Amino acid sequence: MGRTPIWGRRSGAGRSRRNGATVVAVLLTGALALAGCAKDSGGGATNNAQGQGCQLSAPPAGAAAPTTPATQQQQPPNASTMRVGLAFDIGGRGDASFNDASVAGVDRAKAEMGLAETKELDAGSGEPEDAKQTRLRQLAREGFNPVIAVGYAYADALKIVAPEFPGTRFAIIDEDLQGIPNVTPLVFAEEQGSFLVGVIAAHRSKNCHLGFVGGVETPLIQKFEAGFVAGAEAAAPDIKIERRYLTPAGDFSGFQDPNKGAEVATGQLEAGADVIYHAAGASGKGVFASVQSANAQAIGVDSDQYNQPTVAEYKDVIISSMLKRVDLAVFDYIAAVARNDLSTVPKKFDLSIDGVGYSTSGGKINDLVPTVDAYKAAIARNEIQVSDKP
Repeated sequence: MGRTPIWGRRSGAGRSRRNGATVVAVLLTGALALAGCAKDSGGGATNNAQGQGCQLSAPPAGAAAPTTPATQQQQPPNASTMRVGLAFDIGGRGDASFNDASVAGVDRAKAEMGLAETKELDAGSGEPEDAKQTRLRQLAREGFNPVIAVGYAYADALKIVAPEFPGTRFAIIDEDLQGIPNVTPLVFAEEQGSFLVGVIAAHRSKNCHLGFVGGVETPLIQKFEAGFVAGAEAAAPDIKIERRYLTPAGDFSGFQDPNKGAEVATGQLEAGADVIYHAAGASGKGVFASVQSANAQAIGVDSDQYNQPTVAEYKDVIISSMLKRVDLAVFDYIAAVARNDLSTVPKKFDLSIDGVGYSTSGGKINDLVPTVDAYKAAIARNEIQVSDKP
């Protein structure tokens, strides 16, 4: 695609400012106009809680927009005859991130709907493409219905397998797969949630210098990057942001390589970044390890990683996580299948229905909640439109 190779690509404030120009312009029209001169520390701009770091823009003004839970409050259906299959993405159960979030949704369905049986099948690193088809076929042939494909990597496999089993319902997370009657896409506004943690990172950075580590350089993970950069620049227009991906598109090992995650994060820390956000699956463990060694700060992804047992040793440096409510989407989909009414599944899990968000576990950003929620409300009101492309 003509882009600089991932290991040689470094991006600072210059390219970052261009990428976030649209969002920053929106904020300047509204919030900064109210605040006066954003660069004057006696006016709208302030320093962070440590008295150092970025010159910060005033948050948007205005009342919070109401949100509607993605799953309406109603009696859970009876799913005691349902057998649900999960085909995992690389990393599987225990990744403390994306796959574990899907497990949480199934576990909640077990507790509240009484699922008869569930089965999980793992993906292998570097496996051939037809292995995905094999997993989906196995679950369908064994009578699991619905079958949930955890990750966009299953898109091509589903196009082949789903028509072979027209009586089986399938869902795919992170791919807006259309045109197959028995496939339901479960997609998210990752850029919106990432915007919020970008705001958090800008407020917490002492060096006014951040890092982003992506697992695999694909359009999906670029949504995390785009939102994070836009949010950080909205809060601090002059901030510097390092950005790296562990592997190029097609090489999914970037989601399961903690050593490479640690190596890339160390490079960003040595360059001056002191808050790093990762969207790298199980590779995020390596990011956390490097951040902890450098006495810096980290932001997790997908699940509330402060509370994830498999990364508990790093919780002291996890100040927040971007919550991508895969658990909610999985639960909502299973409930819809149990009711035989898929029309209740949202077209996109975004901020307006709390399909994405941010965590406050550990109390490390409690003072920032009013500020972050002001940005959240502005996005929900469409006053800030977050691009999903870097």
